[in-house]
Amino acid sequence: MTPQNSLVVPVYGNSGTIDALVAAVEGIQEQVEGGLEAIFVVDGSPDDSREKLLAALAEASLTARVVDHSRNFGSFAAIRTGMSLARGKYIAVMAADLQEPPQLIVEFFARLATGRVDVVAGERASRDDRGDTASKSYWRLCRRFVLPEIPPEGVDVFACTAAVRDVVCSLESVHTSLVAQLFWVGYRRELVPYDRGPSPGPSGWTLRRKLRYLSDSVFAFTDLPVRLLWLIGIAGLCLGALVALVVLIARLSGAIDVPGYAATVLVIVFFGSLNMVGLGIIGSYVWRAYDTTKGRPGAIVREVTEVRRGSGDE
Repeated sequence: MTPQNSLVVPVYGNSGTIDALVAAVEGIQEQVEGGLEAIFVVDGSPDDSREKLLAALAEASLTARVVDHSRNFGSFAAIRTGMSLARGKYIAVMAADLQEPPQLIVEFFARLATGRVDVVAGERASRDDRGDTASKSYWRLCRRFVLPEIPPEGVDVFACTAAVRDVVCSLESVHTSLVAQLFWVGYRRELVPYDRGPSPGPSGWTLRRKLRYLSDSVFAFTDLPVRLLWLIGIAGLCLGALVALVVLIARLSGAIDVPGYAATVLVIVFFGSLNMVGLGIIGSYVWRAYDTTKGRPGAIVREVTEVRRGSGDE
């Protein structure tokens, strides 16, 4: 029988939490109705997460699949791969580091089963991971300028129906935000508050990854940079006209008798830099559109390993 519920877990550098992770998924399976399949997507993990995962699943009472990417494509690409392979009516996403309580996933499936909601997302009520200022600022900026529906503290785990999954996975775009797409498509949504636990180790969510994710979210879902560039250009034009008028009056009145080389250089540098910024912003939009037209997949699956419940067979 096809399980009613599917659980997607992206795995990258989680060797130390594999045993606890499998035990937590088993606990979820015992509490949900309609059966559960677990899909673990190993996103080019540099450690022995895959080997430990297969060993733990061989002794577990789970119906699971271990999906291997050909290289590291990012956590959101791993989630999308798992969602596309899910066979259940309801699909939830869970982090492998267990910062979110497993009971939250049980609540997700219960709310989806009522038929009154299509998307359920976890909303952090508190956190014990000493969240950095950059992360908080990022989500606030996303809420202010990209999608106002996103919770102030962001979204790490969520669940949706297979119908919503089909729509999200059909959006053919690269360098985008899966969370933003989930909120952009609409449907009936609910937020479930929860307390986030401490991180078991150093976060892989580096500043470089955050900046790249921020740029993907901005360029994929808002024309704010173009509008800002337009406003700066208008302001610069008005300021330039004003300065030109002052210089002209001063020149005609005899207040200026020596050419202002320094002022000329400053004006050239300022507007030259502004032009470079403008080209960079427009180029970012054009490059993303061009990259999408190439038709390259967001991730490549190297292998899928089926693990039957409690048998250890692959």
